[in-house]
Amino acid sequence: MPADPVVNGMLNSQYRKLPQLGEFVSRAQMQQLVDIYSEDLVTEASRRVIARLRTRLTQGAMTDAELQIDLEQLGESVALDLANDRAQSLRSVINATGVILQTNLGRAPLSQAAIRRIEEVASGYCNLEFDLISGERSQRGASIEKLILRLLAAKASAAPSRSALVVNNCAAATYIALNSLAEGGEVIVSRGELVEIGGGFRIPDILRKSGALLREVGTTNRTRIGDYAAAITPATRLLLRVHRSNFRIEGFTERPTLEELIHLGQRASVPVFEDQGTGCAVPLDEYGIEDEAYWPDSASSNLDLVASSGDKLLGGPQCGILVGKSAIIETIRSNPLYRAFRVDKLTYAALQGTLTAYLDGNRESIPAIRMLAMQPEAVELRCHACADALRSPALHTHVVATRSVVGGGTTPGASLPSFAVALEHTGINETTLAARLRRLDPPIVGRISDHRVLLDLRTVPEEYDELLVRRIGAAFRTSEPEE
Repeated sequence: MPADPVVNGMLNSQYRKLPQLGEFVSRAQMQQLVDIYSEDLVTEASRRVIARLRTRLTQGAMTDAELQIDLEQLGESVALDLANDRAQSLRSVINATGVILQTNLGRAPLSQAAIRRIEEVASGYCNLEFDLISGERSQRGASIEKLILRLLAAKASAAPSRSALVVNNCAAATYIALNSLAEGGEVIVSRGELVEIGGGFRIPDILRKSGALLREVGTTNRTRIGDYAAAITPATRLLLRVHRSNFRIEGFTERPTLEELIHLGQRASVPVFEDQGTGCAVPLDEYGIEDEAYWPDSASSNLDLVASSGDKLLGGPQCGILVGKSAIIETIRSNPLYRAFRVDKLTYAALQGTLTAYLDGNRESIPAIRMLAMQPEAVELRCHACADALRSPALHTHVVATRSVVGGGTTPGASLPSFAVALEHTGINETTLAARLRRLDPPIVGRISDHRVLLDLRTVPEEYDELLVRRIGAAFRTSEPEE
């Protein structure tokens, strides 16, 4: 069908009303955005907004009056586009979920000492692979690895000679260990330890990718030391023990002790490797949590190799820490994959700050440890103060008893007594209320329970209480916010 000249004429008239990109960005209103975001970002956002408007015109979806309204609001549309784009980027949030190691929120927050070390190292050059005494190239991370061994020796009654190695996470530590020590051979694992953790990470998958062959023994709930012994063949390269990171088996169960596995490995001349996972450097029974694997116990035993995380119960940066017999560590270090898995200077700096806090006897300067140690009565007092400050005719608040969890693939089934501010709004439901809190600056992330939004202050630094109250109060000044 031939084009309608009247329609074409109207479209051309409307197109001519669209501003030229350069002229539009040079306007005073847009230059205010340039001061906030940069000219490149404002130009790109303006291009997107004008292109969307042009598309709507092409689709014949606008009258002249509607176009005029959109043109008058074009600056606001660009500002909103920029704000939405920034909202999707990496941002600091207030974690009021009560989950101390919230994986989706970045797990362990770093201590001020770790942050200072990052700042010192990041602001200039550092001796990452340089020996200041000899003036020669040195081994990357050697001084930090010595700190790891000092911490583990200080925590254990007897620590045999060990070496350490740091890679970019615990999954990488497990992978490179299996690839270095068991490629082409068999690794014996209990069926009750073939775990899947967040993000679809499965132990059988990482074994297969490493080139090792999985040899399952026992049953889901019961595996005896005899099952391991019966499975050992000339092809066996490792006995692997895996931390059950996010589940617990109870009832009719059996599992060999580490000592039994180590003794079997020594008799069969097969190394024993434990994926300990949590990096827990303090006894959690001090905080009422029982039966959690204690990293120094594993690392100082006769285990041949132990893998742990830096950003779980250690409370440091994301990394994987391997500690084991020196010959085994050097075998792993010589693997060409180590260069792909090694960490950068910022990770080493943060890890140094974290380890030093333990060695200086200042472990509660580490946020994750401080949250574990926090008394529920202290959380309750803060909750009452916040609830009183937030209460309004539209926003109903009260304090409820709740349970905090450690999270991050640790201490499955364990929890800590805590308190939370319960929020209910007269005009919106709990899902919308939680969404509005996430849109604040900074975003506030709580959890929903019994048709209420709960803000567990155990995981909120006390110095943030005033900010939390101020932001929520400003957001709900009106009695009936729109959904």
